[in-house]
Amino acid sequence: MKLILIRHGEPDYSIDSLTQKGWKEADLLSERISKLSVSAFYCSPLGRAKDTAKATLQTLHAEAEILPWLREFHAPVDNGAGETKTIPWDFMPGYWTNQKELYDRDLWFENERMKTGPVKEEYEKVAAGLDEILKKHGYQREGGMYRAVPGSDDTIVLFCHFGVICVMLSHLLGMPAPLLWHGFFLAPSSVTTLETEERIEGEAYFRCKGMGDTAHLYVKDEPSSNSGFFPR
Repeated sequence: MKLILIRHGEPDYSIDSLTQKGWKEADLLSERISKLSVSAFYCSPLGRAKDTAKATLQTLHAEAEILPWLREFHAPVDNGAGETKTIPWDFMPGYWTNQKELYDRDLWFENERMKTGPVKEEYEKVAAGLDEILKKHGYQREGGMYRAVPGSDDTIVLFCHFGVICVMLSHLLGMPAPLLWHGFFLAPSSVTTLETEERIEGEAYFRCKGMGDTAHLYVKDEPSSNSGFFPR
């Protein structure tokens, strides 16, 4: 089975849609995805994700199931300055790199700031939602892996957001979400691909074959966007 996670195109957050460049990215993305044999599409309810999916769905005359838990991961936490709360991946390196529990797959929820918001509850909602989808396509969660019951050769595509993609990768790969949130960048319209490796009959593990890929932009001489990245 192949699982494809797509971040929305370059966003215009003020209107929850795409910039002019974002619409172009979505069109180029559709050329790439429409060449695949996709069994099912799933999409965030937010406008920027639905607008990114639009070109692909129109090209394939397909529909996407809208799933509320695929919206951007929403669990505001204390920013440490006694001011308004912030997203749980907006910590400065001087803070988070010194919090040992954030490097632990089982303890990162217990961080002092993570506990100020519904991080664990929202994480579990995403994990449960993803497992429900995978079960529909033949894969039942069992501990840290999946049982192929019966398994499948399906390809499914999810249009969503950076934060929630990292949560899904955390759940699938057994990695603490803060390391993914802070250590990796997924450019707008980028494609992250995981595929089950089933070396023993009935046992499956999702292995990442490509993360944050923007080849569909590169081949058309379209630069990738830095939206969400903070260079010098």
